Order: sequence, then C-alpha cells, then structure tokens
Amino acid sequence: MLVGNPKLAVTFWLVVAGFVPLGMLTLDSSPRLAPTRAQCTSSLAAVSDALDAIGGKWKLRIIIALSAGHSRFNELQRVLQSISARVLSNELKELEQTGFVKRTVHTEAPVVVEYSLTPYSNTLSGVVEALSAWGEQHQMRAAQ
Repeated sequence: MLVGNPKLAVTFWLVVAGFVPLGMLTLDSSPRLAPTRAQCTSSLAAVSDALDAIGGKWKLRIIIALSAGHSRFNELQRVLQSISARVLSNELKELEQTGFVKRTVHTEAPVVVEYSLTPYSNTLSGVVEALSAWGEQHQMRAAQ
C-alpha cells in the first residue's frame, strides 16, 4: 500500500511521472541506476505530452465528475463549484478534441447536451487513483 510506505510511494511516483522506467526497479522497489540522458529526455517528453492532454486545474476534475455520473453542463458547473462557464466550455472542448469526452446533442425539445467519458478516458484510471492516494497522503502530512 502506498500510503503506509513512503519509499514505495516515491518510487511509484517516479515511475508514473516517467523519471524511472519500470524496468529499472528491483524487487525491493528501489531504483538500480540513474536514468540515462536519453531516458530522461524521453521521459520528459512523455510527461510533457501527458500534462498537455490532462494538465491544468480542471481537466482531471471534469473527468472525475463525469465518471461520477454528472453529464450536463450545468450539473458539471455546480459540482465543480468555482469554474466559470467559459472555462468549463473550453476545457470540455479540449477534452473532446483529445478523445477523453464525447459530446451528445439530443435535438428533441428541449435541446439537451450531454457529456460522457469515452473508453479512452479509462486509460487515466490508474493516474486518477494514484493522484487521489497521493492527495490523501499529502493532506494528512499538511495537517500535521
């Protein structure tokens, strides 16, 4: 469990962030060697791409809200509280362009627009779970 083992949690985040390739870990979860310059460059590029796709203040929060069943624009805005309509609209468009969100317009009166997660968004489940676990651990540390 990550929360009870700080060394494992740090190693996990190094792997998730791409700073330590999974193949460089031993059975005791400690890194064997420092990454090479090429591995570091590759990891930085991958992390940069990931942050371009899901980085920022709102994208993962929107994905989490959608996974909890909130599908309409106003519902999302209510759940996310301090997000403006303009920012939510822009973030939903970007998430749609990157393939994480699908927008469906029901044209019968009244017109209803619903947002849902695509199967591609399921690839983020490990990231969301890891961030949530780390966030809980960070909250406990900050409270001390």
